[in-house]
Amino acid sequence: MLTLGFLVEIEAKPGKEGEVAEFLRQAKVLVDAEPGTIVWYAFQVGPTSFRIFDAFNNEDDRQFHLAGKVRQGLEARADLFDPPPRINPVDLLTYKMPS
Repeated sequence: MLTLGFLVEIEAKPGKEGEVAEFLRQAKVLVDAEPGTIVWYAFQVGPTSFRIFDAFNNEDDRQFHLAGKVRQGLEARADLFDPPPRINPVDLLTYKMPS
């Protein structure tokens, strides 16, 4: 059962929106290699605003993802963001997924 997640808030620097969108598209390949990351969505909510939502069955999988390649990529591409991405841990109350 999914119980834990992250909601990541990302703001692109002006003129960097396309690069942020492409970074997120490419990050999916990295997440696909993480069997403990059950759900991962990257989306845009405004001209410069992006979000990532991901979910996990347990804290070990969440911590593995937190220390993983997407986080490393966010840190390596700090030039794209202002302010730095905010990683918010969340506890899932309920959800609906296809069976």
